[in-house]
Amino acid sequence: MDGSALQSEQSEALGGRPSQPSLPAIRSVLIVDDSAAQRAYAVALCHELGIADIRESSNGQEALALLGALTTPPDLLIIDLEMPTMDGPELLTRLRELGLESPIIVASSREQSLLHSVKDMGVGMGLCLLGALQKPLRLDGLSNILRNWDSVADRRKQATRALPVNPDELRSGLDRGEIVVHYQPQIALSTGEVHGVEALARWNHPTLGLVHPDNFIPMAEEHGLIHKLTLQVMNEAMLQTAMWNAQGMDLSLAINLSPLLLERPSLLQEIASLQQCFGLRAEQVVLEITETSLLRELSVALGVLTRLRLRGFGLSLDDYGTGFSSMQQLARIPFTELKIDRSFVHGVHERESVQVMLRSALEMAKRLGLNTVAEGVESVEDWRLLHEYGCTFVQGWLMAKAMPAAQLAEWVRDHEEHRSERHPPG
Repeated sequence: MDGSALQSEQSEALGGRPSQPSLPAIRSVLIVDDSAAQRAYAVALCHELGIADIRESSNGQEALALLGALTTPPDLLIIDLEMPTMDGPELLTRLRELGLESPIIVASSREQSLLHSVKDMGVGMGLCLLGALQKPLRLDGLSNILRNWDSVADRRKQATRALPVNPDELRSGLDRGEIVVHYQPQIALSTGEVHGVEALARWNHPTLGLVHPDNFIPMAEEHGLIHKLTLQVMNEAMLQTAMWNAQGMDLSLAINLSPLLLERPSLLQEIASLQQCFGLRAEQVVLEITETSLLRELSVALGVLTRLRLRGFGLSLDDYGTGFSSMQQLARIPFTELKIDRSFVHGVHERESVQVMLRSALEMAKRLGLNTVAEGVESVEDWRLLHEYGCTFVQGWLMAKAMPAAQLAEWVRDHEEHRSERHPPG
């Protein structure tokens, strides 16, 4: 499939206007493979993608020697997993020790489960591992992975970027109103309609710019600032949702709750007061609680969550699949929604073992009468598989990143205008 056909397929699947994303500017690539024929084929594919500077190595040791001699590392590495003297996993370990930051694609004719295990290993070591491809390589598979380059790089930057912020700065930032809210759309798989948004905190730091929550939420929890921060986010998000209601945009609003807040007796009344103040329906607000957070003070949390549910608020079990007590939590707490962690969603169309677990979770949720939200959807193939398995809602960078309120309103109008011209995948 050529690039234009791929983009047309993505646009049709999402019911939106065709977009024209391009491949990142890759000037150089190093192909590491012990098979001369496989290297030649990979070289031909890279030429088709417009890459001019292509270097080859027949084994890991040769590749390390070449990288040591280069003044500038290649923009991309394509590494075979099965090679003599030094296999792919060992080469990845050596590249980590060298501090290589270039993106990497691993390839092998072995089963997908093995490929993805190596990919997970590389990501866990901190390498920028874009994807894992089965041989023979295909042009569309290679180009699809490269189109996701930006999203992988952004997530890696967010995960590794340690910013010089401290509790006093955060306290001052809260007083000055520097915490802002971005919104990521959630799409109904059955119709393609925009169902709702998840409210995500950002710190608009005066010198560092927009700071990702991974850099300040743990700090807020540790230093007693999470309550004030959460109420500011709720206040802004509920006010914005009320404004959207007045404009005819009836969207659900998902808000994350820190586990520490579940221990506050005043939490129920604080949330209910904000909801009533802005004239929102209680069922319009969904409170997301991570399953691991419920391991502490379960009886207290159970009391708060039960009372919230009695008031009509939705309850979502967030990051489902990453903890150890999922079944117990579903049995004990009146959840209305199951949110599947991105580790069970991203690239699931290539991972048969994960497909089994994902399908089981979605079927269980359906039997329990729960809505399901899959996060981390970044490919049409994953979208289609989730549609086939009966997932209710999806969110992820395939549809849109989190964005400011004004930008989201424009995005929703554009999405709805062009959604009517097409149908979601069947």
